[in-house]
Amino acid sequence: MLSDQYKQAYKKILEAKNILLVIHARPDGDALSSIGVMMELLIKLNKPFFAYCLDKPPAQYKFLPHIEKISAEKTFSFKNFDLVIPLDCGSMGRTNLAKEISNRNQGQFIIEFDHHPRVDDYADIEIRIADASSTAEILYNFLKANKIKINKNFATGILTGILTDTGNFLYPSTTDRTIRIASKMQLLGANFPQILESTWRNKSLSAMKFWGKAMENLHINKKYNFAFSILSYEDIKNSNSSDEELEGIAGFLSNLYGVKGLVLLREEKPGLIKGSLRTSHPKIDISKLGQALGGGGHAKASGFVVKGSIKQSKTGWEIF
Repeated sequence: MLSDQYKQAYKKILEAKNILLVIHARPDGDALSSIGVMMELLIKLNKPFFAYCLDKPPAQYKFLPHIEKISAEKTFSFKNFDLVIPLDCGSMGRTNLAKEISNRNQGQFIIEFDHHPRVDDYADIEIRIADASSTAEILYNFLKANKIKINKNFATGILTGILTDTGNFLYPSTTDRTIRIASKMQLLGANFPQILESTWRNKSLSAMKFWGKAMENLHINKKYNFAFSILSYEDIKNSNSSDEELEGIAGFLSNLYGVKGLVLLREEKPGLIKGSLRTSHPKIDISKLGQALGGGGHAKASGFVVKGSIKQSKTGWEIF
């Protein structure tokens, strides 16, 4: 039972002497919020830890508690940790520690918190709820199961993770339970307007024009009733927008009425195309398409990366 897993995980945390926390590369709001919640817990328990992510957190999340403690440098020896906690990683490969985890010492224990469908079976305790709105929501369950008092820092992290991974309650992953937890977090001190200002109302003029470009390139394949939009490397290079300002475009475009799904293709750098897949159709699992293209994700939101370049021709778009 999940309640037993929550208690077993907490027991391991209490017993640990040195803990490594890790989130996925190019971290989003849920990943950063989740590691922030876990850092808050370890600080309260006076536990030594190191927080690692391959990439630096985007500036828009600087309001999150303890965000400055996350290191993008491997200035640690993996073997020195008796407990490793990946949060919101989706797969072992996204930790940037796959080799170290695969070759870990017998005494090293791994607890995984995640809401993505399972890709790798590598954790000693796997706390995974694929239909949860966010990993932050799972951490709320973990805190409640272990009777840990939720303070303002916990509440801020949990609410931020929920808001950013549900598109401010717009995505199908939002449930009545998600709304109830979010409401509780506000009562416990989370500042909803501040979170919204930092994570949503943060687009520059150039970014808004770039979002307009994505809408201008939006088309519908009538044969499959499937929408698509394409952004070339030149589009991205000329936008003068930061990576964090470009996040959320696919979710916004998925508000298009009447289509079965949507794919946004963008050539982030020469020869590398990122695809974002979205659907709100009740009978479609978009992650299957993502998996077929070498990626993965959730039933309603998935993604993939393929090699190739995008070029516009007289007849449309070409990928080569």
